[in-house]
Amino acid sequence: MLGLTALVFCNPSALAQNQRPAAPAKPEGGATAQQTEPAKEAAQPAAPATYVGSETCQVCHEDIFKAMQRNPHWTIQTLKRPRWKAEACESCHGPGSVHAESAQASDIRQPAKVRPAEADRTCLACHLNQPTQAGRIHGGHARNQVSCVRCHSIHQEKKREPEMRTNLCTGCHTAVWAQFQRPHAHPVAQGGMSCVDCHNPHGSFLARSVRTVAANEPGCFRCHGDKRGPFTFEHAPVRLEGCQSCHEPHGSANPRLLNRADVRFQCLECHANLANFTGVGDTRLGGVPPAFHDLRSPRFRNCTLCHIKIHGSHVDRAFTR
Repeated sequence: MLGLTALVFCNPSALAQNQRPAAPAKPEGGATAQQTEPAKEAAQPAAPATYVGSETCQVCHEDIFKAMQRNPHWTIQTLKRPRWKAEACESCHGPGSVHAESAQASDIRQPAKVRPAEADRTCLACHLNQPTQAGRIHGGHARNQVSCVRCHSIHQEKKREPEMRTNLCTGCHTAVWAQFQRPHAHPVAQGGMSCVDCHNPHGSFLARSVRTVAANEPGCFRCHGDKRGPFTFEHAPVRLEGCQSCHEPHGSANPRLLNRADVRFQCLECHANLANFTGVGDTRLGGVPPAFHDLRSPRFRNCTLCHIKIHGSHVDRAFTR
């Protein structure tokens, strides 16, 4: 008995092992019940967003909802087709059930904040086959990553004032706006016309998105119909190069929007030292004397005094009266 007591006191580690509590048994699989339950919940994917209708959007966006009713896009709300009926908001923003529950901007598609190509894809889903969108895909605005919503306010009432349309263009085209401030210019700054009267902002098959009229003729003839023709004797630059061969389209410091200050200098760009049209003698047209049109004489320094029908004529090859 004494020997056993002495053995216990001499070996304290053996006493500690006898007093240590037993470890709880682990469940099968090596994980506790608390760890297995969240793992099952994380494995379940989130439910996809569904369409909830425009009335749900009205709860938070009352001002936009009322403004939208005065916009042409509101016709989507009343369409007979079952695809977008009563879902005008979601036709552009996508399904809104998740956004309606979380109220987070990241849970809804915002065309003004996505890539321009994606925003254009949303708009062109309906507007691609319209005549005004014929050149949108390869137009200058699309190539320069300018989306539709950069110029168009989808929720607001549609307005057609020339000042509003001009302000949209001049925000980017500042150099062109400066040309309209010259002494002789088209009345864009005064509100008499706008940029879209000559250019198609959605794109065109011509350079600089220029509009055409009357069987693909230059858009200048829309207002300047007296210069249109067809003429018996045509002025070659008018037919081949267009009005820009002699005129500045936006504005100029010269009368009649000419590229040169004097009319003679404008004509001599092409007609210097050219043979006479009449073929009489060895006379030459131009300013090198001795010539029939000797520019040392003041009466030959204004070509349009004699060549009045400079855009085209029905009676004379030299465009005289």
